[in-house]
Amino acid sequence: MNWNVVVLPEVYSDLEEAGDWYEQKLEGLGARFADEILVVWADLAVQPLLNCKKLPRRNIRWRYPEKFPYKIVYSVEEGTKTVVVIALIHAARHERVILNRIQGK
Repeated sequence: MNWNVVVLPEVYSDLEEAGDWYEQKLEGLGARFADEILVVWADLAVQPLLNCKKLPRRNIRWRYPEKFPYKIVYSVEEGTKTVVVIALIHAARHERVILNRIQGK
């Protein structure tokens, strides 16, 4: 059974900003980045609980795209079978950035 994946509006801004940065480095790289992110989002609709890391004491998880150093941060609401994508953040960023994004909701 598929899950409903909801992507918050600011995540699209994260995606655009990172994609633009990659595109400036090499033509076509921004599109490859976006494609990898979309693959992860599609996978979240099928198996959001597998192959993910989890923030202790919170219902926050993340996955990494195959070739780019970014975290796709999301929460899982098992009762409603909903995945909420909260952020797309460079993997080197501290957990505090994720927590700030969550608390802003």
